[in-house]
Amino acid sequence: MSIFFEIHANDAGRAATFYQTIFGWKMNRNPVVPIEYWDIETGDSRGGLLQRPVKAPSPQQGMNAFVCSLEVGDFDATAAKILSHGGQVALEKFPVIGRCWQGYFIDTEGNTFGIFEVDEKAGM
Repeated sequence: MSIFFEIHANDAGRAATFYQTIFGWKMNRNPVVPIEYWDIETGDSRGGLLQRPVKAPSPQQGMNAFVCSLEVGDFDATAAKILSHGGQVALEKFPVIGRCWQGYFIDTEGNTFGIFEVDEKAGM
């Protein structure tokens, strides 16, 4: 199973500059994704940075962290399973052009996570 990390931000450009400055990550705005999306290359891992799809928890609500996305073989079947087990859609499925189908969910504990299905024809 592959893991692809993502960081959600209120100001994606500011966050991209922050992580690039702090960790030396290569941050490139992806112009073909239909939302503001930055590709991240760390040297060892890949990730993405995007506008926060759901409201950030207040400081009194506990941890606010990176969101992890998990690779699945069938996005739609996995999404249906998530929903049937009490999960909710946070951000509908969308194509990361030429890479995958991506979407975000909220688990039964209120945590946001993503799933993606690799598909080089996504959105084409």
